[in-house]
Amino acid sequence: MPDNNSIAIIGYSGHSFVVLDAAKQMGLDVAYYCERNQVSINPFDINYLGDEGSESFNWNVVDQFILGIGDNKIRQRVADLILSKKKKILNVVHPSSIISNYAIIGTGNFIAANVTVNALAKIADNCILNTGCIVEHECIIESGVHIAPGTVLAGNVTVGENSFIGANSVVKQGVKIGSGIIVGAGSVVIKDIPDNEIWVGNPAKKIK
Repeated sequence: MPDNNSIAIIGYSGHSFVVLDAAKQMGLDVAYYCERNQVSINPFDINYLGDEGSESFNWNVVDQFILGIGDNKIRQRVADLILSKKKKILNVVHPSSIISNYAIIGTGNFIAANVTVNALAKIADNCILNTGCIVEHECIIESGVHIAPGTVLAGNVTVGENSFIGANSVVKQGVKIGSGIIVGAGSVVIKDIPDNEIWVGNPAKKIK
């Protein structure tokens, strides 16, 4: 029978498996997944709820959702849809992560294994802080951002909405990164980046 205390995950492939693993380790009861079609491989043995984007989707089954979507823009769009239905989006925080008591964390975020978020950092909504990344003191991460595995943000870094910082990148203290940015894997960012650009390299330079 439907249980409104249960949780559904949006997305059921790739990134969502990492989110689900962390959710299970938190003790969350993730009973359903939402996808366009029912999948043939079901590693977490959870039930198919349907396509949240379809008109026939039954929003009455559960009231709580977690986001298993890697793409920033799609994740934001789905989060807006869930909230428009007056449903709750939960944070998933891996038990091995270290989160300062003085950090501010919004909703709909995924904080993966071995992540560190230090004092006075602010994480908005629907972000991914992926495996082993470090968000230092007083950083500001705006909504819909993905900080990829192994990335280091030094103190007082700002990352604008829907930006992606590639794996093993380093961002110098005090740097401001705009919205809609892509920083390539392994880059070293030493100066501010305006909106909607792609930067790569050491030191990072604009390529588009």
